[in-house]
Amino acid sequence: MILLGAAAQRESLCSGTGKVWKWALNGMVPLLEMQFAAWKVMLRKQEKGQNRNCPFGGGFGGSSGGGFGTGFWGFAGGSRFCTTGLPSDVTVEVGDMSFHLHKFPLLSKSGLLEKLTEEKSDHPEGCVIQLHDVPGGAKAFELVVKFCYGVKLELTASNVVYLHCAAEHLQMSEDIVEGNLIAQTETFLNQVVLRSWKDSLKALQTCDDLLPHAENLHIVRKCIESLAVKACTDPNLFGWPMMEHGIKQSPGGSVLWNGISTGARPRQCRSDWWYEDVSSLSLPMYKRLISVMESRGIRQEIIAGSLTYYAKRYLPGLNRRHSPGTLALTAAPSEEEQRHLLEEIDSLLPHQKGVASTKVLFGLLRTAMILRASPSCISNLEKRIGMQLDQATLEDLLLPNFSHSMETLYNVDCVQRILEHFLVMDQATGGASPGLVDEQLTGSPSLTPITTVAKLIDGYLAEVAPDINLKLPKFQSLAAAVPDYARPLDDGLYRDIDIYLKNKDIKLLLCPPVFQKNL
Repeated sequence: MILLGAAAQRESLCSGTGKVWKWALNGMVPLLEMQFAAWKVMLRKQEKGQNRNCPFGGGFGGSSGGGFGTGFWGFAGGSRFCTTGLPSDVTVEVGDMSFHLHKFPLLSKSGLLEKLTEEKSDHPEGCVIQLHDVPGGAKAFELVVKFCYGVKLELTASNVVYLHCAAEHLQMSEDIVEGNLIAQTETFLNQVVLRSWKDSLKALQTCDDLLPHAENLHIVRKCIESLAVKACTDPNLFGWPMMEHGIKQSPGGSVLWNGISTGARPRQCRSDWWYEDVSSLSLPMYKRLISVMESRGIRQEIIAGSLTYYAKRYLPGLNRRHSPGTLALTAAPSEEEQRHLLEEIDSLLPHQKGVASTKVLFGLLRTAMILRASPSCISNLEKRIGMQLDQATLEDLLLPNFSHSMETLYNVDCVQRILEHFLVMDQATGGASPGLVDEQLTGSPSLTPITTVAKLIDGYLAEVAPDINLKLPKFQSLAAAVPDYARPLDDGLYRDIDIYLKNKDIKLLLCPPVFQKNL
């Protein structure tokens, strides 16, 4: 049996709702003629409502479960058979799945299948086509087959990207037949999905399984831009996209449970309404979204808030007070994945002082030490903390020592580096001079940043002083790093030295001059 593709003539036979392609062959082929006649009978039955499995027409809509019913397919191991009652004349292999189908409905919609069928027409083992590279694999191809056979499918944000990528790969364009799959899915993407926050998010999530096809077709870019525009727009001005999220309340504050509009206005929402939604994105997609949002001028503290939310979701060490429900829904990443994520979060965090809380930065630093993140990542976090050390608490500074080579209980070296970063920044930004500190202390009870840090370091020294493994040079170095003018009173330092000497077999005469002077 020889099927002539390019040389074949197509006779368009219109019967009601469908268009059937009849292929002219060299010689008489009774089997194909019988099949063609059978297709025409089935088409007529569809017009009368006697057969819903029409081989042609293709379309979307209806409420029959989106075309996922089992009545269309027969199963046998790793094979699927179209239950039309006609013998199969083409087998399409997609991954581990074999689809036993019919040429006419496929060739009427797909330019690629037409070409491949022509190449396999004289194969001794019959027409077997391998489509292992079809985007979305067997799952997507199954939907495409149903479209070709005229089974009603419901386009959704969860399947439209699969269908569009597969349709492009299979060359299902308007050149083949009007209203083909490429045009229908593209229209749905542009007119439905991209106008909705939730649908844009769902579509973008499916793109991870369809790279690089979704990227080459610009679907990823369009979804990200759609999300960025909606997240950067004040929802209190236009009511979207928060209309999809929050429940409505009446002007008096009562909740409308029945969904009927009674003039209620949307609940006032905060700028972080989108944090949870985008945290479900994969890291590469999330990074691109954040980059586009930054280019659109969204405030840096909002970006930092989203990054913090994302980090807490996937770094268990940052979320000590999480609820059991959150843990159950989020699978813990591996240590290597957590390390990579933390380093990416550090690179994405804005550098401005105060955009991320000091407590969050200390949490990131502690996690970075546990995960053995890169030295550059740890150094960056120490510098970020140093910029706002005056906002830290004593509990923040008590970083456990995770290094096996160090004997002290707490990481004193890290705290000293953070202090040095603070002092450098304080000087560079015109921090308080000795005279200015004295003047501010006598004129106002409030402390300057440098005096706040001095008090904080004295409290830290009191905590680490009892550690018998804390060597005198290290204790002295940290105590002396605080400028003299930052301590209007030396009571805290006296206390620290007293605690240290009580736990050490050290004579007062052996103390360095800085301690002898204060004592």
